Amino acid sequence: MAKKLGFLVNIERCIGCHACEISCKSFYQLEPEMRRRRVTELPEDIVGTPVRAFVSTACNHCEDPACKKACPVGAYTKREDGIVVHNQELCIGCQMCGKACPYKVPVYNPVKRKMDKCSMCHERLDVGQLPICVEKCPLEAIQIVDYNEVQPANGVSIVPTFADPSITHPTTQFILPKPGKQTRRSS
Repeated sequence: MAKKLGFLVNIERCIGCHACEISCKSFYQLEPEMRRRRVTELPEDIVGTPVRAFVSTACNHCEDPACKKACPVGAYTKREDGIVVHNQELCIGCQMCGKACPYKVPVYNPVKRKMDKCSMCHERLDVGQLPICVEKCPLEAIQIVDYNEVQPANGVSIVPTFADPSITHPTTQFILPKPGKQTRRSS
């Protein structure tokens, strides 16, 4: 059986330091306004009691990727392991993929005049290395898992502010903070 790779983000571990976001931006030398990974603060009532929580998100490498369906030139492919890859050589910069993605993942590169998105560092994975965001997260809040082998008992595919997962069936899963436990205390 082929692997089914996806991100597993432990929100309880994320402290909002942006190391994943900054390391990705630096590694891929992205333009100032571009981010492949985003760290955002979640609503305080995410688990029913007030907590301060952050989440790191990137491409969800969906089972039914809307970006791939919307691209008129076939610049997106879905690998056998589930990673959705964008080929900038084929991209014409029409931005249809960005408009179709319910998670607003593909971003426009104004210098290259092409779209850009997280590729789960597939080139690094192919040679046995971790994605740069996983490698640089100081609290190991981001992991790559094979969902054919691992099904976290407390993993969920949606967090507040996310689109309905039934639209594209994202592979990213999140571990929510336990009620009453602060991931980081407010000042």
